[in-house]
Amino acid sequence: MIQHLVNVSGGKDSTATYLLALESGRPFRAVFADTGNEHPLTLEYVATLASRTGGPEVETVRADFSVALARHREYVLRVWPTQGIPQSIVDEAAALHEPTGNPFLDLCISKGRFPSRMAQFCTEELKTIPITTQVVGTMLRAGQVLQWLGIRADESRNRAAQPRFNRHESGSMVWRPIFRWSVEEVWRQHSRHGILPNPLYAMGMGRVGCMPCVNCQKSELRAIADRFPEHIERIAAWEDVVSRANKRRSATFFPAVTDPTDIDRPGTYSRIHTLVEWSRTARGGRQFDLFFQQQAGGGCTSDLALCET
Repeated sequence: MIQHLVNVSGGKDSTATYLLALESGRPFRAVFADTGNEHPLTLEYVATLASRTGGPEVETVRADFSVALARHREYVLRVWPTQGIPQSIVDEAAALHEPTGNPFLDLCISKGRFPSRMAQFCTEELKTIPITTQVVGTMLRAGQVLQWLGIRADESRNRAAQPRFNRHESGSMVWRPIFRWSVEEVWRQHSRHGILPNPLYAMGMGRVGCMPCVNCQKSELRAIADRFPEHIERIAAWEDVVSRANKRRSATFFPAVTDPTDIDRPGTYSRIHTLVEWSRTARGGRQFDLFFQQQAGGGCTSDLALCET
């Protein structure tokens, strides 16, 4: 017997896919990966999806980086002193290599940096791996698994190139049942079931996953800063922690980019607060646009619909 698993992100497309699975009458499981960088409204939306629809509970998984942190702490204590790193810096960095309980922050401490468009390890480490090891792997021991993915072709060029049906490296099969749907059809699916979308959409958010996401655009960053300044302050605090946990003593949530204001502070890069200031400028303001709009490799590349744009 084929076991069915729906990947849920808390966004409109994965919700429509969950509702489609419900319509099919087949028994299925649903899973959501909490990265530790989610908005509380998304967590609440996912947690209450079952009670609002009559479908199965959405299981939540979280990555655990305890082993990775311990391994890197041992490396810091053993290798950094031989590289001429001052002992005070070694001791501080090693002390910060303790699990914080937040998967996103723990991942960045263990890596010594934040993810970026060109090194987008966040999706794999925070979503794909925990879902595969904690849910898909155990299901495969009982038989075949078909994962339902809320991916639509008109979301991006990368997603349009994906097949409707294929085998995933985990050993499961994956299916994209709403691949040819328009966004209007997605909203109609919500209406047909009397389900309101994630409330963040009504607040002007274009995406409802990580907040902010390393892929966010200028307008999204401005909207987050205006509506949810506490999320900006959280990122600023994380930048400080990750900076003190690596030998460079520097870490920026958005990749290391410079603008004219960096001339007076060579060797430093713009942190989240500077980027927020820029997000509030019109064209002709600080010229981060080339980075945000044209950086190669942009856009989430998750093939399991784990990051929804």
